[in-house]
Amino acid sequence: MLTGSILDLQTGETEDVSPVLFLLYRKLLRNVPIKAAKFGQNPKERFTNRRNCNILYKFREKFWIKIKTERKRNMSVLEFIKVVILGIVEGITEWLPISSTGHMILVDEFIKMDMTAEFKEFFLVVIQLGAILAVVVLYWGKLWPFYIRQIPKKKKAQLARKNPAARIVLTFVEKFCDKDKWILWFKILVACIPTIVIALPFNDIIEEKFNNYVVVAIALIVYGVIFILIENYNKKRKPTCTSLEDMSFGTAFKIGIFQVLSVVPGTSRSGSTIIGGILVGTSRTVAAEFTFFLAIPVMFGASLLKLVKFGFSFTPAEILTLVTGVVVAFFVSVIAIKFLMGYIKKHDFKAFGWYRIILGILVLGYFAGRNFLG
Repeated sequence: MLTGSILDLQTGETEDVSPVLFLLYRKLLRNVPIKAAKFGQNPKERFTNRRNCNILYKFREKFWIKIKTERKRNMSVLEFIKVVILGIVEGITEWLPISSTGHMILVDEFIKMDMTAEFKEFFLVVIQLGAILAVVVLYWGKLWPFYIRQIPKKKKAQLARKNPAARIVLTFVEKFCDKDKWILWFKILVACIPTIVIALPFNDIIEEKFNNYVVVAIALIVYGVIFILIENYNKKRKPTCTSLEDMSFGTAFKIGIFQVLSVVPGTSRSGSTIIGGILVGTSRTVAAEFTFFLAIPVMFGASLLKLVKFGFSFTPAEILTLVTGVVVAFFVSVIAIKFLMGYIKKHDFKAFGWYRIILGILVLGYFAGRNFLG
């Protein structure tokens, strides 16, 4: 495709412009010989006619901005599409037990983002906020621990016999706090303890040493096999915990231990906690829901840590990237969560196990082949 080349006299460099803008330049410079702005030539070719360059310079300040803006807008549209794709991948893979990291590695191989390495690392973590918001919106009724209700007269009489300080606290609890939901949140916090104690101190080291396609591919395959084996084993068992209210603090802590496994790239945080939930006796529905809820403090904490490390200074393009990624991840996550909860009511997780195995083999084969050929 033919392009136009326009000289920037400030830098001494030339710029490729679209044929439309080039023709606009030609029209404005109709009295200037074609040597001043060559069409279809090597963009690195220098202009030799000083008079023509001077005339071109008169128009440069007015129209160079338009050329630069067009290039930036075109790049922005392309980057916007890339961010939308990443948001879709994040929204789907964050909640399905198929490893968001494994998919992000593949996406990153074919879709190169025009951003710094630091911001890219930050973006790939913070985009998870959209997925978290989807859980909060969908399960607001199960998660919000406050309400306003009238205290029964009998309970008021009991509270009246308490000392003033205890009466104020207990009255607040009775009137505004949903005790069952507060207990659920305490279970979630208990399940987070293993991650805070074991995984958090070594997170940076593990990311540095293990965030590569070999580890991701092996984790995809190994946990895919585990999913299939556990579902075969689980056919002969009946779950002992069929609701979040029935879940003990000990069971929550055990599920939290399984969450520590997800620090290895390719494992899948949802996958490891669902496996843990099934093994300790919860139903698939309870395991999946508790996995969703457990993600809230974990992902908020991870995003906060990345924000502190990255800093609070963003360019307008970076802000747009973050907002777009989070919004897309939110809407896609809503669909993914509804799909998963409907799916596991009639099916087991074997299909996800087979998918992980196939994906792991593809990741391993692709990168091994690329390294061999390249």
